[in-house]
Amino acid sequence: MRKLKLIWDFKGPNGLKIAQHHEKHLKEYISIENLNLNLNITGFEIINDFHAIAFMVVNEDEMKPVRDALKPHRGQVYIE
Repeated sequence: MRKLKLIWDFKGPNGLKIAQHHEKHLKEYISIENLNLNLNITGFEIINDFHAIAFMVVNEDEMKPVRDALKPHRGQVYIE
């Protein structure tokens, strides 16, 4: 099954702190919605000094309800 990386962008001098905090909410959502625990992949990354992302990886068949509930800014195919 293909895996998709849902991405939220945070820009500005506080982007990293916001991305780190957003990851906590993504983990809470996974727990509350009982999503596939084997695919419990979340994180945050620094793109540059003024851009950071938070992300969550889901199976392709789970993407639509998660996308509609959490409204990520973008997505891409996840390659391990």
